[in-house]
Amino acid sequence: MKKRAPHITLFSGGVGGAKLVDGFALLEPRANLTVIANTGDDVEQHGLWVSPDPDIVTYTLAGIVDESKGWGIAGDTFHALEALARLGEDTWMNLGDRDLATHIHRTRRRREGVRPTTIADEIARQLGVTTARILLPTDDFLRTVVETDSGTMPFEEYFLKARCEPEPRDIRYDGADKARAAPEALDALDAADMVVMAPSNPIASIGPILAVPGIREALKRCSAFRVAVSPIVGGRALKGPSDRMMRAKGYSVDPVGVASCYEGLIDALVIDEADRAYAAALEGKGLKTLVTQTVMKNRDDRARLAGEVGRAFLPDLEVGQGTG
Repeated sequence: MKKRAPHITLFSGGVGGAKLVDGFALLEPRANLTVIANTGDDVEQHGLWVSPDPDIVTYTLAGIVDESKGWGIAGDTFHALEALARLGEDTWMNLGDRDLATHIHRTRRRREGVRPTTIADEIARQLGVTTARILLPTDDFLRTVVETDSGTMPFEEYFLKARCEPEPRDIRYDGADKARAAPEALDALDAADMVVMAPSNPIASIGPILAVPGIREALKRCSAFRVAVSPIVGGRALKGPSDRMMRAKGYSVDPVGVASCYEGLIDALVIDEADRAYAAALEGKGLKTLVTQTVMKNRDDRARLAGEVGRAFLPDLEVGQGTG
């Protein structure tokens, strides 16, 4: 009897998460893939609603992302941004001309009263994404805020304008306490055979998703196998301030610290060969462990990692080989 394709739901931030999402999308035969993308980085810029992480995932799956940067649209121009700068606008957020079209469309649809989850799904389909469904954790306001010695600022401002230079002291999720989980996100968790925490910042990217009331509870009660891929390799983050933010929240910057971020929410952790020495400690905490090469330098790496994760933890279902 032929095995069925699994339902896989991924929690994802931006660049690192999008790479693993792309890896799962490259598998043949295809899984039924759903992405719950972080909206804690959303920000209003030049009167437009910008949603960085869902856009990075969308552009990556659509095959139009600027691979050299991991964000934005390949070959984009920046004439509008240059004109805005001449008019005295603060242009710390590097928005390309074609990228701006996405934000203009999103802002207009929001003003028409369309749900943000619906808009995200529309944009993905209009850009040709067929390998996954992209959802949001909530339709309500949610913003990751970083408290530093130099002041308090939204995450995108901290990341891009301040270049992560101020030391983070605490991270909070404004609006989370009043937000309601998007029903599609809850349904995706209920239907999943496996839930994957992509190798995104566990504090600034996955943390906001988990802070939405109902998401954490749905993750705890779902019957899916739950696995996280560590974004920490050899004691540091490969990209961004994950390590510094983990330290600010009191977690050790290693696979054990990553496991602690997801305590009670995961059954397994995927770690890099460089961190093999932590496998015994993780297994002592009751977690299954997959030790492999987690750094994704190209699409072959993405597909290989996704395939290894799927076959390691869903042996009774049909998980394909990568085609990257």
